[in-house]
Amino acid sequence: MHLSALHVLGLIATIAIIVGVGVWSGKKVSSAEDFSGGSGKAGPWIVCGAIMGTLVSGQATIGTAQLAFNYGMSAWWFTLGSGIGCLILAVAYVVPLRRSGCSTLLQIVSKEYGPKAEALGSALCSIGIFVSVVAQVLAATALLTTILPLNHLTAALISIVLMAFYVVFGGMWGAGMGGVAKLILLYVSSIVGGVLVFGLAHGFSGVMETLNALLAGTGLGNLSGLSDSGAVHSRFTSLIARGASKDIGSGLSLILGVLSTQTYAQGVWSGKSDSAARKGSLLSALLIPPIGIACILIGLYMRGHCITADEAAALQAAGQTIPDGLTQIASTSQVFPVFAVTHLPKLLGGVVLGTLFMTVVGGGSGLALGMASILVTDIFARKSKRVRENSRTTLLVTRGTILGILIVAAVVAILVPGAMINDFGFLSMGLRGAVVFLPLCGGLWLKGKIAGQYAVVSIVTGPAAVLAGKLLGLPFDPLFLGMAVCAVIMTFGLLRGRSAGKKEIV
Repeated sequence: MHLSALHVLGLIATIAIIVGVGVWSGKKVSSAEDFSGGSGKAGPWIVCGAIMGTLVSGQATIGTAQLAFNYGMSAWWFTLGSGIGCLILAVAYVVPLRRSGCSTLLQIVSKEYGPKAEALGSALCSIGIFVSVVAQVLAATALLTTILPLNHLTAALISIVLMAFYVVFGGMWGAGMGGVAKLILLYVSSIVGGVLVFGLAHGFSGVMETLNALLAGTGLGNLSGLSDSGAVHSRFTSLIARGASKDIGSGLSLILGVLSTQTYAQGVWSGKSDSAARKGSLLSALLIPPIGIACILIGLYMRGHCITADEAAALQAAGQTIPDGLTQIASTSQVFPVFAVTHLPKLLGGVVLGTLFMTVVGGGSGLALGMASILVTDIFARKSKRVRENSRTTLLVTRGTILGILIVAAVVAILVPGAMINDFGFLSMGLRGAVVFLPLCGGLWLKGKIAGQYAVVSIVTGPAAVLAGKLLGLPFDPLFLGMAVCAVIMTFGLLRGRSAGKKEIV
C-alpha cells in the first residue's frame, strides 16, 4: 500500500516521540528494583500507563478491529473483559498485593504453598505470557507488511528491535511513561476514527445498512453463512455472535488473565502508595472499554468496504463477480491499518499508524518484561547466588532474558503469519488464569488452610485441561474446563485442611 510523504512524516514522528520517552525513562533506572517495579515511585497516571501500555495492545486494537470485521460487537469482549479485570484489581487486589511483601505473583504462591508450586507456576505462567507476546509480534508484523514492502521475516525483526528499545532501557518506567504517551495518542486516534466512521456512514444505522446491502443473501455474504438481513443483524450486533459460552468465556479469560499476570501486578507494585495504585487501576478500568468500541466501529465500517483476498478468490472460483468499489486486503489483520491509510487525512493517518505500531510494541515489550521478571526472580535467582545477590547482574540478566523472549517470539510469529491475533490473546489469558488465579487467591485470603500439594496439582492440571479442551474443540470455552478442574482440586484441599497434608512439596 502506497504511503504519501505526510503519512511517513506522521508515522516516524510518532514512533520517535514514544521511543524517545522510553529511552529517556532509562535515566531513572539505576537498579533492578527501578527496572522491574519503578522502586514504588509511580503516581496514578504512570500506574495506569504501565497497565494500559501492555493491556491495550495489538489484541485490543488491531485484533479487535479484525474480529469485528468478522463478528461485530462480540469483538468487545477483549477490552470489556480487560476493563472489568482492572476494576476488580483496583477494588479487591491492590492492597493485598502491595502488603504481601513480594515482587512477583508466584512469590505469593511460594510463601503459602512452597517452592515447587512457585517453580511450576513460573514456568507454566511464562508459557501463557509468551503466547501473548507472539500475538503482539503477529500484530506488528501485519501492520508493517501492510504499509511497507516488507516480508514477514524483516517485519518481525523490526518489531522485536523496537520492542527491545521500548522496555530494555527503561523497564517499568519505560512501560509506564511510554504507556502514558501512547494512551494520549491512542485516544486521539480512536476518537477521530470513531467520529469519522459515524460521519462517513451516517451513524450506526448507516453502517448496518451498508452491511445488509453488501452481505444479506449475496454471494459474498453466503461465504459467511449470512443468508438474509436477520442473519447480518444477529452476527454483527450481538455480544455473543460466536456463541454464549465462547464469547462469555473469552471475557472471563480476560478478567482472570488481568488478575493473574505479572505485568499488571508490577504496575500495581510500582505505585508510590496504595491510593496511587488503586487510582491507576481504576483509570485503566474506565479508559479501556471505549477504545474497543472505537475499534469495533472501524472494523464494521471496513467490513462494508473491503474484501479479503481469500473471499475474492472464492467468488471467482464460484463464477461470481466481485462487488464494485471494495478495497481488497490480504488478510483481516490489515483492517485497522488500511482504514488509517485510506480514510484518514494523510498526516493524521500517519500518526494513527505510528500509534498503532507503538501500541503493539508497548504491549509486546511489557509482556516480555513481566515474563522476564518471573523467570529471573522465581527461577534464575534460585539457581544462581550472583543473580540473587548482585543487583547489577540481576538487571543485566533481566534485560538479556527480555531480548531472548522477543527473538523466540519473532521466530514463532514467522512460522504462523496468518493466525487470528485475538485467538492467541484469549488462549494466553486463559492459560495464565488457570495457572495462577486460584493458588494466588488461596495465598492471599486462605492462608494456612490448603496443603501445598493441592496447589501444585491445580497449577499443573488447570492449564493442561485448557489446552486439552482447545485441542478437542469443545463446544464451550476451554477456560471453563480448566477453572472447573482447578476449583475441584483446591476445594478438596480446603475441605481436607492443612493438617491433612504437608505445607509444601519440595
